[in-house]
Amino acid sequence: MSRRNSLLRRAADFVSILGAAAHAANAGSESWAPKDRDLRTLGIDPARFRAIGR
Repeated sequence: MSRRNSLLRRAADFVSILGAAAHAANAGSESWAPKDRDLRTLGIDPARFRAIGR
């Protein structure tokens, strides 16, 4: 049972990462800042991301 839960958890994490990447990409193409939650999901520090100049 634990192995199944682990597999489901990994699949859910993968879907979360894909969703965060899609949100961040959409934010970039629409010229607005991505949400901090999406950046953290992708392993990006929101404060450092905002410090990047155009």
